[in-house]
Amino acid sequence: MYPDHKLVRKCLLQIEENLGWGASENWHNDVFVELSERIQEKTKVLLSPVTLKRLWGRIDYQSAPSKTTLNTLAQFAGFQNWRDFKGRTSIKKQNPLARIVSANLGVIMLSASVMTVIFISFFSLKGTREASEVIDPSTIVFTSKPIAKGLPNSVVFDLDLGSIQSDSIHIQQYWDPTKTIDLNPGQKQATGQYYRPGYFRAKLLVDGKVIKQHDLFIKSEGWMGTVDYTPIPKYLSNADVFENKLQMPSEILEEIAQNKDPLMSTFHLVEDFPEISGDDFLLESTVQNTYREKWAVCQNMGIIILGTKGALVIPFAIQGCVSEIGIMLNDVYLSGKEHDLSNLGVDLSVPRNLIIRVENKRLTVSSEERELFSGSYNESVGRIVGLRYRFLGAGQVLHCKLSDLQENVVAVNDGASE
Repeated sequence: MYPDHKLVRKCLLQIEENLGWGASENWHNDVFVELSERIQEKTKVLLSPVTLKRLWGRIDYQSAPSKTTLNTLAQFAGFQNWRDFKGRTSIKKQNPLARIVSANLGVIMLSASVMTVIFISFFSLKGTREASEVIDPSTIVFTSKPIAKGLPNSVVFDLDLGSIQSDSIHIQQYWDPTKTIDLNPGQKQATGQYYRPGYFRAKLLVDGKVIKQHDLFIKSEGWMGTVDYTPIPKYLSNADVFENKLQMPSEILEEIAQNKDPLMSTFHLVEDFPEISGDDFLLESTVQNTYREKWAVCQNMGIIILGTKGALVIPFAIQGCVSEIGIMLNDVYLSGKEHDLSNLGVDLSVPRNLIIRVENKRLTVSSEERELFSGSYNESVGRIVGLRYRFLGAGQVLHCKLSDLQENVVAVNDGASE
């Protein structure tokens, strides 16, 4: 047991009480995933589900939590930091030596004086040493290489962290902060699985801070389709899904209709487009939801614009289901449960023209000359490298045109002519 073990346990119990999710002994993996997301949302520091399982004793791990981990736990529990938590939390201890201490107080005081001088010297040196232990990214090795061409694909990460010691070392595989690989101190290699095409910015994080990052580009080789089974989708080639328009083959539509559980299907185009900024572009689409039986009654559909630095996710559904959708503008997320997204309630049972326009990080969505949504974000999406059209059930894209607002460059112009 490390010195602060009892205090850490009290902090974890405080978090359990605040959450009201019941005894942690009954928590399954999804609970730790949700807890990780809540902690990051509140504190801006990532503690992965694996790290949380270690803290709660679900994974055997003997090392003491790092200072960053302790501060993050304390902040999530409602305190300023770990020092604040310790100062306001008491641990009762029995002291059978109290009478001995009292009887030998003079000797103890003399010893304390000597030890004070020693401790001052020690911690002065320690402070100097810690001050010099600033991580120099140039000394850290963090590279990767795909194992195969196409999809699915495994990526091998090679790394050398030098003398870094922490209980919170992760590789964040792409922009989604919940998709992480946990590392142990001294680990030299790790592998990540990629099931979909995309431009992935892999980040190496120590104690929640990015110390190094690089990009991975897994292309789709033209339009491709997926039936989004979990965890491994079914893949359809360009020839399967594209002939003057994007649509799923009849056998796939039948497969989706016969499935008892909800299924998503997606069209992907990820490649080296001409230079188009994700902060100044025009995307014109004509789409239709072609499956509305059983669980697909809400006609959920989403358009995803992938950039080198982030993504935009614009959802649509029928009016009665807009409470369940949420729009992501890179670093800004708006939930239908907390914001009025009712104008994104669109009947897609017939073909609809949807226009997504972004000018200087301000996004506007319109259809049939009516504005449906407008909102801004802060962090750049970077250069556009991919498009996705995702349907609950199945749908078709009759036309897709992506162009640059500044130079009037057309990167994509697929489907039936307008």
